[in-house]
Amino acid sequence: MTQSEPEKKKPIWRRYFLWGMPVAGIAAAFVAGIIFWGGFNTAMEATNTEKFCVSCHEMRDYIYTEYKGTIHDVNRSGVGAVCSDCHVPKDWTHKIIRKIKASRELYGKMVGSISTPEKFEAKRIHLAMNEWQRMKKTDSRECRNCHDFESMMPEFQKPRARQQHLNAMEVGQTCIDCHKGIAHSNIRDRAPEDFLEELEAPNPAFARPIPPEYLASLERIEAKEAAEAEAEKAARKAQQEAVQAQIAAAVDTALAEERAKADGTATDAAASGGSDVGGNIDWNAVAGTDLKLFYPGQASFEWVQNGKTHGGARPLTKGGDQCSTCHAKELDAIGNKIVAGGDLEPTPIPGKRGVIDATVQAAHDDENLYIRLQWADAGHNPAPFVDGGKMDPDNPIKVAMMITGTGIELGEQVGCWASCHADNTYMPFAPDAETIAANPDVAARLTAKDTVTKYISESRAEVEVKGRRGKPLGGWDKLQAEEQIAQYLQDGTFLDLMRVYADGSATNGYLLEQRVVNDGEISASASLSGGMWTVVFSRPLNSGAPGDVPLEPGKTYTVGFAIHDDHSAARFHHVTLNTSLALDDDSADINVVKQ
Repeated sequence: MTQSEPEKKKPIWRRYFLWGMPVAGIAAAFVAGIIFWGGFNTAMEATNTEKFCVSCHEMRDYIYTEYKGTIHDVNRSGVGAVCSDCHVPKDWTHKIIRKIKASRELYGKMVGSISTPEKFEAKRIHLAMNEWQRMKKTDSRECRNCHDFESMMPEFQKPRARQQHLNAMEVGQTCIDCHKGIAHSNIRDRAPEDFLEELEAPNPAFARPIPPEYLASLERIEAKEAAEAEAEKAARKAQQEAVQAQIAAAVDTALAEERAKADGTATDAAASGGSDVGGNIDWNAVAGTDLKLFYPGQASFEWVQNGKTHGGARPLTKGGDQCSTCHAKELDAIGNKIVAGGDLEPTPIPGKRGVIDATVQAAHDDENLYIRLQWADAGHNPAPFVDGGKMDPDNPIKVAMMITGTGIELGEQVGCWASCHADNTYMPFAPDAETIAANPDVAARLTAKDTVTKYISESRAEVEVKGRRGKPLGGWDKLQAEEQIAQYLQDGTFLDLMRVYADGSATNGYLLEQRVVNDGEISASASLSGGMWTVVFSRPLNSGAPGDVPLEPGKTYTVGFAIHDDHSAARFHHVTLNTSLALDDDSADINVVKQ
């Protein structure tokens, strides 16, 4: 019997098992996994760099050049955002999904779908719409990597931004609804209107509670601004009182001299140029309301309703916001921007001011309404497109007040803007004399020869707002039947219109199918003293006359004021936003107090 040979030991990598698998094999797989994952992740992150994104000429030459210099590239904090920050999700799952979808872009690169500037421009809106939709579906997820409603402080935002962010949280709006074109050219106006309507509609699922920190910050800034406004108002009042004292002293001196010359035959009324209007009112006892009238240029009623031209169109037409909701605290910026020239003012007047700061006082005596308006004169700045530089040589100023009747589209939100259409005088779609003459029936009803006066939309069977298929905006020639116009007048669907001229004359009337002057009762005076214009006018609270809106206690009315200064005419005026007026109600912007 032979002795057996000793059994050889297995290699160490075959001796030990874990879960039925060689330990060494597991270790090797683990190391290989680390290497693979590290390489994969490194490659993944490499494709997220700005250098990689602009390595192809399409991105470098077309998109990157637009991005350079924007707020996401350079800013005061030095914190920028590169392509992937906005266009690639941060979490792994959505990042992989986005990368897989982006593989289609490689095919586009190979076939050269955007290889030339012409090809890129042709496809640009399609690419932008795809990205807008992606961001909308995710509640602007990539934006919120850096920006968050909960971290916003209204104290460091402009008034309009505060209000819009507050609305966004309440109704469910998201960043991309408003902030297109932040890092690239804004081509929103090239997207179909129905696409924008659907895209920018609020999503209730995105609504969120208002953070207490946001509300506290909002309260602080509003209190600060209110204090500043009160101080400014007090300073302006003191200045006005000083001017009025000078005016009164000058008038007293002039009266005394005239009486002495005429041996007492001159009358106070004659010497004061009709200033007895409202003479029964103690204006020193009537609180004044500050009015800021701004220059609107060619911003028509159609313009404000068109989302392609006016970012606030949806809040206005769908959300029920008033013009003042967003713009009340930025009228200086708006007026000064428009008056300087641009899309809304193709014919600027050098030197014309962008805003007029005025003070209005209102009183009543149970029978009549009394309005007193004061503002500083600004001298003469000739209009370069008019011979002699004066559009209305006979009237250095005109003042208008409109009271919104019932049943007017957006009337309570926009006030007198409801009568300003894109085909009125000096507006971009105003018909010329030949076009008006070619519509003799309409021209005869409007008593129009060369231009079309203001009107309200209800008086037209159709008003073009969007300009679809190249249609002109407005509806001057789409008049409703005469019977319908008469019914609107009877129902109170019109804008009550009062106008005062520099010589103290005045007209009463209304705006419906056109500007109508009737025999409605009105008295007025106007004077320029010490560089300050003072206009006073009066009309019955309730005349019962056609075209007069009755003013009754317990009701609030939307009114608008306009000042044509420096011999201006038509749209070259300054206007207020929607303003509320009520009798003996200090919650209204203008409180008509009993005297």
